[in-house]
Amino acid sequence: MQTDKSVERPLHSLRVIEFEGIGPGPLAGRMLSDLGAHVIVVVRPTPSAVDRTLIGENTENPLRQGKEIIVLDLKTAKGVSAALDLVADADALIEGNRPGVMERLGLGPAECAVRNARLVYGRMTGWGQSGPLAQAAGHDLNYIALTGLLSLSGRSGTAPIVPPTVLGDAAGALGLCFGVVSAILDARISGRGRVVDAAIVESSQCSVRSCKRYVPTARSMGPDLARFTILPSMTPMSARTGGSSQSAR
Repeated sequence: MQTDKSVERPLHSLRVIEFEGIGPGPLAGRMLSDLGAHVIVVVRPTPSAVDRTLIGENTENPLRQGKEIIVLDLKTAKGVSAALDLVADADALIEGNRPGVMERLGLGPAECAVRNARLVYGRMTGWGQSGPLAQAAGHDLNYIALTGLLSLSGRSGTAPIVPPTVLGDAAGALGLCFGVVSAILDARISGRGRVVDAAIVESSQCSVRSCKRYVPTARSMGPDLARFTILPSMTPMSARTGGSSQSAR
């Protein structure tokens, strides 16, 4: 095992294009960058209203640390063409828009596959690319409440409390990173990329699945833990037909 500090970080050979959003997408890009990946962030010419509210006009965004920043206007043909040029040399792409947005911009999986057949196309959404909630807005509390994770923060007879951090976003970012890196490993052998659909609600469910074996013990420890429940397991992201195991080509 190599322990020398001069050794390259494990993902140093990866090149990732991140279309900047908010929440778990940028966090996933930061995680990959911290592990050595060259992450290029495509940002808007002017900050969005959400960015100005959450981060501020003159405050450095910590999720951009270690990344290369490129400003492109994706509402212009020139901006889209430049983005496709970046995609052509990338191992992976990360985007966190609502379903259909990248397709309308001309930067969907099909368009990108024409330029780069081995590209891994990482999609970060709250509810997934399809289904009754696919186009619905969502927030961290929505995702962890639906999966049952939020219920674990309350005692018997009391309402759950708001977690001290964004549990769903963190779980979603980890799920996206794992799916993207796994797909890159396969693409380097097969030459074919794929879409990785990482829904926050599914990654949040995975984070509580390991607790299932402890439910009987918890319920026997008194009334405060008698309400401890875990929802039935959802289908894992990596095995779901039409999700991360589906080729985009």
